[in-house]
Amino acid sequence: MLRASSGYSSGEDSPGGDSPQEPGTPVKPTSESFRERAVWAAQGLALGLVAAALAWPAATYVMKQARAVQQPDPVPQESALRAAGNIPPRPTVVMGGKADFGKVKASVQARQLASWVMAGYDHGGRPFAILDKRQAQVFVFYPDGKLAGATPVLLGYAAGDDSVAGIGLRPIAEVRPSERTTAAGRFVAQPGRNALNEDVLWVDYEAAVSMHRVRVTNPAERRLERLASPTPKDNRISYGCINMPVKFFENQLWPIMGKRGGIVYVLPEKKPMEQVFGEQMKRAQAGMPT
Repeated sequence: MLRASSGYSSGEDSPGGDSPQEPGTPVKPTSESFRERAVWAAQGLALGLVAAALAWPAATYVMKQARAVQQPDPVPQESALRAAGNIPPRPTVVMGGKADFGKVKASVQARQLASWVMAGYDHGGRPFAILDKRQAQVFVFYPDGKLAGATPVLLGYAAGDDSVAGIGLRPIAEVRPSERTTAAGRFVAQPGRNALNEDVLWVDYEAAVSMHRVRVTNPAERRLERLASPTPKDNRISYGCINMPVKFFENQLWPIMGKRGGIVYVLPEKKPMEQVFGEQMKRAQAGMPT
């Protein structure tokens, strides 16, 4: 019946039923075939409407999901990313800047080194600190070269500009007084914790040298009195670490270098400054960044 309703016969099912026809010969439709075609058309239309009604909610849902997937997420504001700490702050200084000590007194060597650092962009836009061992004083700078603060500090007991090889792996009891030096040079400092679980700024991790709060574990050493004295001559007492007043560490150093670290420059006390910081001097003269 389905093939007959198409208006063509193959001879297997002749509409008239009187005589066979040649395959593919057109046959004149009868009234019965019209009724059959109408019924099938109505049934097909009804089925189509039902299928469309059932499929429409699903199709709508799929289209909505597709649009949701294709639509990009809104781009977060840069200020929000910076506040969350996901991207570093922009450098606030450009090559060729100048160091600003304000009204704080500083040695000629400390001022010269700060000038080289800024002129050659040696700090790479990071905060930095300069330790003047001869004066037992630390200067902490913002990335733009402005002084954040200065403080007296305690240093390694022995004078010298180098660390003994492997000193950081030896027990303190095995470190001789002549080996308790605070080495000179440029150090990439990183915040961390020591064996006592205290916040420290690691200056030279391999040599176990850090900047940290002054500790009063041995009253006979008179560390607080040494920090308060007007002369740097009695500030040599540590095993090499740089001890500073608690308030300065917590209010000046740590807020500036406690998250991403910075650069620490330790001035020499025996070697010529040009020998230790020759590269910084050359970059400053040439105006080249690190």
